[in-house]
Amino acid sequence: MPSSSPVPGAVAAHLDRFLTRMRAESTEYGPDAAAFLDAAAGTLEGGKRLRARFCHAGWRAVARFADREASETDALWDVCTALEIFQSAALVHDDLIDNSDTRRGRPAAHRALEASHRTAGWSGDAESFGRASAILLGDLLVAWSDDLLEAALDGHPHARAVRSEYARMRRDVTTGQFLDIAEESAWSVNAGDLHADRALRVASLKSARYSIEQPLILGAALSGADADQVSALRRFGHPIGMAFQLRDDVLGVFGDASLTGKPAGDDLREGKRTVLVALTRQSLDPSARRLLDEMLGDPELTTEQVSFLQATISGSGALDRVEQMISDYAHEADRALSGARLDNAAVGELRELARAATVRSA
Repeated sequence: MPSSSPVPGAVAAHLDRFLTRMRAESTEYGPDAAAFLDAAAGTLEGGKRLRARFCHAGWRAVARFADREASETDALWDVCTALEIFQSAALVHDDLIDNSDTRRGRPAAHRALEASHRTAGWSGDAESFGRASAILLGDLLVAWSDDLLEAALDGHPHARAVRSEYARMRRDVTTGQFLDIAEESAWSVNAGDLHADRALRVASLKSARYSIEQPLILGAALSGADADQVSALRRFGHPIGMAFQLRDDVLGVFGDASLTGKPAGDDLREGKRTVLVALTRQSLDPSARRLLDEMLGDPELTTEQVSFLQATISGSGALDRVEQMISDYAHEADRALSGARLDNAAVGELRELARAATVRSA
């Protein structure tokens, strides 16, 4: 990510201010609730602030096209921060659904809550407590995200457009998450030549829209973007979002655990039916395909078995095909910015963000 961006510092400041208020308003709930709030705050540490960066870039592309001297407002930074809180909610639930033990090299939220139960010496099943608490933790983060968004939009002239896009984002990512877990079971009753298209639909709803496209549009809407500007940003944002998710799929199989913060081959153990897997299946003979299907989703896969699956995927040509798709999506997005009525400096920033989102190792 571009290192000179004002986004990380501004988001950190607004998060700190918001969390201070949440803690002050929750003192009556007692020490157990305070620890719960601390756990929620802990999920907000670190990360690339990708969605906030794209929201800021969308705002800048429109606001500074109309007025070169336009300055960032508290409303903008609060919307950026609300996006990051929503992202944390999604990750908490995603790790729970996927039975992931780690996030960014640290225990996933449900594992951290499980450990807190044991440390406190409480009775009952610590693992069940951790999972139940993580569901509620994710719900709290969604509520916080809404709280901050509504505070940002109070009396804002473009509140309706921002609310509409934010609501669509929440629906899309929730439906996409369901389709993602459904595909881990539904693939077996659908024709193999449909698997890639079904995986692309999941990628669009679960990631491409809410990671890139919708944050861009939220920033643009906040600055009063017209229909042509929104169209150009959507035509840029969606393909970059697709490339971003395909890169994530590659890293989920081939990524370096020391960089991704997740075990190598994690997506293989989780049985993710990604585009990478769909294209691999298309290229295998029936016996090799059966073996792939038998191994995918086995949480006990050994390092040697992960290496075997990695070699199978690479040898099938699927990895090369996905890399080409990433490149094609990036070129499609770049063309969308040509001639668009957007601030030139912001267009440069968008291209830099696009490269960072699609050519990465973590």
